[in-house]
Amino acid sequence: MLHHWLAVGLTFVLAGMVKGVTGMGLPTVSMGVLGLLMAPAEAASLLAIPSLITNVWQFAAGPNRLLLFRRTWPMLLAIAVATWAGAGLLSASSGATTALGVALIAYAIVGLARFRIVVPPRAEPWLSPLVGATTGVVTGATGVFVIPAVPYLQALGLDKDDLTQALGLSFTISTIALAIGLASHGAFHVAAGSVSLLCTIPALAGMQLGQWVRNRVDPVRFRLLFFFGLLLLGADLAARSLT
Repeated sequence: MLHHWLAVGLTFVLAGMVKGVTGMGLPTVSMGVLGLLMAPAEAASLLAIPSLITNVWQFAAGPNRLLLFRRTWPMLLAIAVATWAGAGLLSASSGATTALGVALIAYAIVGLARFRIVVPPRAEPWLSPLVGATTGVVTGATGVFVIPAVPYLQALGLDKDDLTQALGLSFTISTIALAIGLASHGAFHVAAGSVSLLCTIPALAGMQLGQWVRNRVDPVRFRLLFFFGLLLLGADLAARSLT
């Protein structure tokens, strides 16, 4: 049991470090590694409070909160509704681990391919809710918040600081909606919330470590290693669940 919780703590340190370096990755890394140790619904329950606190912090740290909310609210609303509606897939589906592995593989391929997509402003009114609904379904089935919300936000032409802030806002909404959805299906309760709160400590420690690492490593090389790691992790999860 001690080894189990030590592995959980180290997972949140690692996930926090990735977020400290790249501005994202805490939910993705946490779900991927914890998926090796427990059911995806249990992993998502542990992730809820660390993800909420770190992403609220990331969103609140920038100056353009209202402007970004006005621009992305159709996507955020669709994320919230679709995640809440789809959370039963994560808590009840025997294929949740396979779906998690596939989601990690897809995200890694997109990151490694470095697709250059540009979304024109005229497309945002109809594309934003579509992206949000798709992200919500993926989140409800896997606990991973990034596909396709992250590539979409990257395609809006935001500067680095606004993009980091927008990612924090998107992940915050996803976290809240997923926690509510899991609770409505009996997969998130007081005991899980207490453990999730404790997991915030190593996550914040990892973020501080990541901010220190960010000034000492090549961010391009770090992201490359990050996506290769996700690719291997996703492949392992998918293979385990299929065998």
